[in-house]
Parts: sequence; structure tokens; C-alpha cells
Amino acid sequence: MEYYENQAAYRDAVLNNLQALTAPSVPFPSDNADAPLALLARCPKSAETPLIQSDALAANAEVGAVFVKDERMRMGLGSFKALGAAYVIACDAQKGEAAGATYVTASAGNHGLSVAAGANAFGAQAVIYLSETVPEAFAARLRALGAQVRRAGQTYEDSMETAAADAQSNGWILLSDSSWPGYMQRPYTLMEGYLVLMHEAAAEMSAAPTHIFLQAGVGGLATACAAFSRKVWGHAPRIIVVEPEVAPALFESIRAGSAQITKGPVSEMGRLDCKEPSLIALKGLARDADVFVTITEEEGRSGATACAQAGLESTASGAAGVAGLLALRGQVGLGPDARVLVILSEEATD
Repeated sequence: MEYYENQAAYRDAVLNNLQALTAPSVPFPSDNADAPLALLARCPKSAETPLIQSDALAANAEVGAVFVKDERMRMGLGSFKALGAAYVIACDAQKGEAAGATYVTASAGNHGLSVAAGANAFGAQAVIYLSETVPEAFAARLRALGAQVRRAGQTYEDSMETAAADAQSNGWILLSDSSWPGYMQRPYTLMEGYLVLMHEAAAEMSAAPTHIFLQAGVGGLATACAAFSRKVWGHAPRIIVVEPEVAPALFESIRAGSAQITKGPVSEMGRLDCKEPSLIALKGLARDADVFVTITEEEGRSGATACAQAGLESTASGAAGVAGLLALRGQVGLGPDARVLVILSEEATD
């Protein structure tokens, strides 16, 4: 485990540098949940996911309370990603732009399921590119939703490069959960969908948490949740972003003050194994996050084990926020008075 504190003075310097490098074309993430809440209210499969107080995790982490936002059954898709790409396609459908269209993306699994489900629901087609490391079980689930699945490359970045090239050559709609120069609007809308889960959590909590642990791949979930947390709770919570040490894209970018492409072996935390950050997420987290932490593969497994022992079975990716909490036990202000919020982001299926 290694962590880096985004101190206030340095935060301003990094943010100014990132703004200069990315220019105003990179927006801050949205903190307004009204649009996705209104659209989801019309979806028969939409229902709030539970906020669970876990005494077992609190005892393990040696803190006063741990609240778990449990996204494992979100809309029957098994992860928070159901709030993202499918929401973008629903927005397109409202404008009459989805029916008959083909949406293409790369995915480590859950994002692809959301694209496939959204396309299926609104009369569109989905083409999902997976790297060779993504389990075949995810490919089967994508096909069951009517998606065409293609394998491309050894990493998420390889498959995204192929997806983007094929989208351009075939006139398909690229629907990525990351953002880069010239590609901002759809990922911005996608991250807006993630605000729903933090809106639900905030409505259920009687007081602000002292700490929020947010796992990150390209950073979409983390930046949406951090932005909404700052809106409703101000600077009361310490926001901690958790990444695999072999995929520290946000950690290294914040430390360097500019977007970094990182290298490393494949992580068991496969849904977080992204080597390059989303620019919208990087800009938002430079402003909103207090601490960036990287965890080892063993620490990732320990987080999943702790969740399973608490009756909250998930993967190392889904439990990475808990893993970060356990790795930082007794540090960054954690102790018997701490009230911690974590997100269990996916079910235990691999």
C-alpha cells in the first residue's frame, strides 16, 4: 500500500496545471442528479439499492461505523455500471437518436453489460470489444443481451483503441466510460448517471461520513461520487481514491500534475485495471479528493475476503474500497470516531 495526500496548497497548483493542460474543453463532472433520477423513475427495472451498516467491517477496520452502498443488484445487471451507459442510450432515445443505431465500446465487463442492455432496450445494436484477459463468462453475458462481442488486444487500452477506430470507420456511436481530448460529452453524461447511487446513500445517512473510500479504474465512479459528496456534505468527509498498484493512473497523474499513461502487469482487480485516466475524472478528483492510495494484489484479495466474511460477497474489484480502508487502518484520521462510507460496486460473478 502507498498513499499520497492531496494537500490544499498542492491541490490548487495541480488543478491549475491540469486546467492549463486540458483547457476549458474538459469540464468538471456534474453534481446534479435531477436528470438521471427523473429518467430512472420511468424505468420499471429501476429500484434503490440498499445502504447497509456492517458491524463486522467496522470491527475489522477498527472504526466506529462502516456504511456499505451495495450496488451488486442494480437493475439486474450486477453493478453500478447499470446507471451509466444505459442512461446515455436512454437520453439518446429521448431525442430519437437510439433506435437503429449501433453503439460500440471497450469494456472489462460491467460497462459492456450496460451498453448491451441499453441498446437492447431501445432498439439499437451493441458491439463490445474485450481484451484477451476479460473472462469468457462476461462475453457470454454480453451475447445473452444481444451484443456482438469481439476480442482485441491484451489490455483495456488496446481494446478501446480498436473500438474507437472501428466506430469511426463504420459510422457507429462510440460510448466509452472514459474521456480524452475531443471526446467529452457522452462520458460526461455517463458519469452523471452514477450520481444516483450517491444521492440515494446521502438520503439514507443521518449524518455526513467522516471518510469515503472510492475505487477507481479510469475514475468515472469516483469522480461522480466525490462531486456529489462535496455538494451535499462540503469538506466534511475525507475522500480517498483507491487503485491497484499495477494500474495507478490517477495516483501518478495527480502526483505528476498531468495525465499519465502507466504500465504494469494485469491486475486481479480487473475492472480497475486501467492504465490511463479519464480527463474529466482526473480534473474532478484533483479538486475533490483528499487522498490517493494504491493497494497490492494481496490487499485487494483481503478486501474481498473481509466482505465475504461480513456476508457481502464481491470481487476484489468490487471490494477495493474496503481493501483501501483496511490498508489504511489507523491512518488518515481513521479511528473509533470514524464513520466510513464504501461502495460495493459489483456482484461476485467472474
